[in-house]
Amino acid sequence: MGFARTCAVALVGVEGVVVEVQADLEPGVAAFTLVGLPDKSLTESKDRVRAAVVNSGSAWPQKKLTVGLSPASVPKGGSGFDLAVACAVLGAAERIDPRVLSDIVMIGELGLDGRVRPVRGVLPAVLAAADAGYEQVVVPECAAAEASLVPGISVLGVRSLRQLIAVLTDEPVPEEDPDEQGRPDPLMAGLRMPGTGAATGMHSMGAAQHDHELADVVGQHSARTAVEVAAAGGHHLFLEGPPGAGKTMLAERLPAILPRLTKGESLEVTAVHSVAGLLPPGKPLVDIAPYCAPHHSATMQALVGGGQGIARPGAVSLAHRGVLFLDETPEFGSQALDALRQPLEAGHVVIARSAGVVRFPARFLMVLAANPCPCGRFSQRDDLCECPPSMIRRYQARLSGPLLDRVDLRVEVDRVTRSELTERGARGESTETVADRVRAARERAAARLADTPWRTNSEVPGRELRSRWYASLGAMDEAERSLERGALTARGLDRVLRVAWTVADLVGHDRPGATDVALALQLRTGVPRGVPMAIGALS
Repeated sequence: MGFARTCAVALVGVEGVVVEVQADLEPGVAAFTLVGLPDKSLTESKDRVRAAVVNSGSAWPQKKLTVGLSPASVPKGGSGFDLAVACAVLGAAERIDPRVLSDIVMIGELGLDGRVRPVRGVLPAVLAAADAGYEQVVVPECAAAEASLVPGISVLGVRSLRQLIAVLTDEPVPEEDPDEQGRPDPLMAGLRMPGTGAATGMHSMGAAQHDHELADVVGQHSARTAVEVAAAGGHHLFLEGPPGAGKTMLAERLPAILPRLTKGESLEVTAVHSVAGLLPPGKPLVDIAPYCAPHHSATMQALVGGGQGIARPGAVSLAHRGVLFLDETPEFGSQALDALRQPLEAGHVVIARSAGVVRFPARFLMVLAANPCPCGRFSQRDDLCECPPSMIRRYQARLSGPLLDRVDLRVEVDRVTRSELTERGARGESTETVADRVRAARERAAARLADTPWRTNSEVPGRELRSRWYASLGAMDEAERSLERGALTARGLDRVLRVAWTVADLVGHDRPGATDVALALQLRTGVPRGVPMAIGALS
């Protein structure tokens, strides 16, 4: 009887569970049994592993073979167990020393010819292995850079099963034939999920951000201030205005003024994108705030996550530590929009399915954009709109009060005038200038919140704001009167104070004063308070 074991990782959302892959050979009729709660794709690994072992030059054991995946109670799926199953079988057949395999975690899919193909979720799998105390992992060669992001763990990248067998048996490592010049590497296909191209509105690498200059936005001084405040404090933003006024332009330029992600934030974002199949080869680490703009026909599952079997991350998780832009927000389904309430407050989303419960991170900056009416021409200044009042009310009522109450900044984007559009030489501040101011404000907030679990003003609970970080004496009087009149809710009052702290950080005040609170109130309610709508004018 031969027995060997090695390890692999089962992913549940973006969290991994180390699975022991055990292989047992017994005399009897040749058969291959796989146990341990595998799904369909994992059950099919029996044929892939057998063909890969034979085509790699090793003999397949003609005995009764049982492969067990422990713990058996954890659902397991995907093709990432192939490499571990193959090595466990070869260890049981004594082609590889079983003692060498016991402390190694193996992640990878096998082709029928023995090549090791990449799989999604390598980074969270290696993170799980490191947390469990393992020090060695074997991954596909093209995913080695992603796995190497985890500190304190030795990564071996292999291109074929033959190479791995040679390494484990101290034999000369064979050279693999290179692919034809000018043709894409077929192994790279495993790193991306079909249907995750640019048409999804997902820009995870920030490639599009460098082409978006904030100075290109004509006019819209109030909206530009709101975008700057949103970036500095992580506040959600609602832009309402006619078509062509610049709402989408402002939202697309918001990621460019956000600070670069820290190392911990980068690992969080990269793990989500790796699981989703959005991590392109050659860029293993996401260090720029992601930008996700789903179409208004997106379902609730597409926004918050879900799908058949084990849930996959949705748009709110793909925008983690970045920007989620919902253009034409009233056209989204009401059920999908209301599903955003929990991740907006909690910073994560929990999805319960029959196959298990999955938790995805979802701390994002949400930008909503909407027209004032179905035709988009409704305004208090002219009579261009032809929509009946009842239609306008129904259109605006598609955004529920509880959802809008969670939005800190609400700005009306005015129609661009002819003089603003044709004026030469008068451009607004550049992306670099605003980004520097945002970065300085973030540093002030981080220094103030250094001994707390929060890093931005939008994350601080209201009770902490009222008890530890309060405004100057008398600065909140007008906001408190708005609460008494019913113009603000209790949550809205807390959000006004958060925005006031962000304004104070931008202009360099030690604590919010009456002017800072007035600007926060104006950005919250849209009612003019007699303060300049420019951060530079408040300094």
